[in-house]
Amino acid sequence: MINLIKAKNLLDPPKILVLGFVILILIGSYLLTLPISTESGNGLSFLDALFTATSATCVTGLVVVDTGSTFTTFGELVILTLIQIGGLGFMSFATFFFFLLGKKISLKGRLLLQESLNNLSMAGVVRLVKRLLIFTAIIEGVGALILSIRFSFGMPTGKAIYYGVFHSISNFNNAGFDLMGEFRSLTPYVSDPFVTLTVVFLITFGGIGFIVMNELYEYRDTHRLSVHTKVVLMTSLILTITGAILIFLFEFGNAKTLQPLSFMGKTLSSLFQSVSPRTAGSNTLNIPDLTQPLLIIFLMFVGASPGSTGGGIKTTTLATLVGTVWSQIKGKGDVVLFRHRIVSETIFKALSVTFIGVFMVSIISILLTITESGTDFLMILFEATSAFATVGLSMGLTPELSPVGRLLIIFTMFAGRVGPLTLAFAIAMRRKPDPFRRPKGKIMIG
Repeated sequence: MINLIKAKNLLDPPKILVLGFVILILIGSYLLTLPISTESGNGLSFLDALFTATSATCVTGLVVVDTGSTFTTFGELVILTLIQIGGLGFMSFATFFFFLLGKKISLKGRLLLQESLNNLSMAGVVRLVKRLLIFTAIIEGVGALILSIRFSFGMPTGKAIYYGVFHSISNFNNAGFDLMGEFRSLTPYVSDPFVTLTVVFLITFGGIGFIVMNELYEYRDTHRLSVHTKVVLMTSLILTITGAILIFLFEFGNAKTLQPLSFMGKTLSSLFQSVSPRTAGSNTLNIPDLTQPLLIIFLMFVGASPGSTGGGIKTTTLATLVGTVWSQIKGKGDVVLFRHRIVSETIFKALSVTFIGVFMVSIISILLTITESGTDFLMILFEATSAFATVGLSMGLTPELSPVGRLLIIFTMFAGRVGPLTLAFAIAMRRKPDPFRRPKGKIMIG
């Protein structure tokens, strides 16, 4: 009986998803150690390969070696495949192959899909996956087309198409890997509206969540949006606009960032740096030169929205916390967003996810101060937050990390990808009501 119980627990959807990510990372790590994967013909060391595979699978973008100059086309395609599967979720790809084979999705498979997509209900989850794949193909295709055309003005057509496809997939999946070389990301295109706005478009649609995209698609028929979609869109819009304005103001006189640019360049780069931390990792300004990295840290920590390719505590979590604080200030008993009362379970989950995030970033930062002694704490905090939120922006510390430091960041990237997605959901699934209610206890707060 004990063995049966253990076997049943091992098959819980959260555990299966975590195991799936582990297997995918290990396969990717092995492939990147092969001589065919690197220009040198020696392959990567296992630790560097593990770091790169984890970063790609967890759609982070932090790198210890430069992607464009280190890897062969084979190695780059391995990374791109890990990004695509990791961004959409391996269960979505498994479902795609079931579609091709004409197989039906079992109840267990539907539960896994619900967990993978962080969906509130199992109803309609297979149809959602079908649309997810269609949306992805269309958005990545449009992005690849525009970027390929733009890149073709400065490089051969074949290379331009390859670069366009790679950067479209990378940014839609909020990964931030690039092929520009020398850790430059997209800085050569800081004032280019075609590249900047296309990548902003890709990051935004990849970060709002497939549930939101599906509701927007169905709006022409339903003429209604759920509270979830309204909260995601409003919070994302506020963060994007506020972040862009603050970056514009903070960096306006900075000779290393905005000052040399035209007004158009200043506006585009401010918008890009506001969108990218949630949670793509591409950049058009040199991150170590920013005067206010704490703003970027905040945007990274919040991240994208539930059911998306991005990480962080999510926009809905921030909105719920702000709503809770506001209701307390006004002396109201209920938390209300868009004229709907938010249930206490959602509030508790938002508090739990935020606490887990703060705790993890704090612990990893403290450990990195030990392993990377002498490094500025702000750089460490930036790197730890970027890893947890699966962003990929860096102040330059990642390539210089010690072996132990790299292992800490690997763990943080993995926990950041599967933690907010499955851990909070698992807590909700396993919570059982007490057989009786205990007497009330009052404590003083504040």
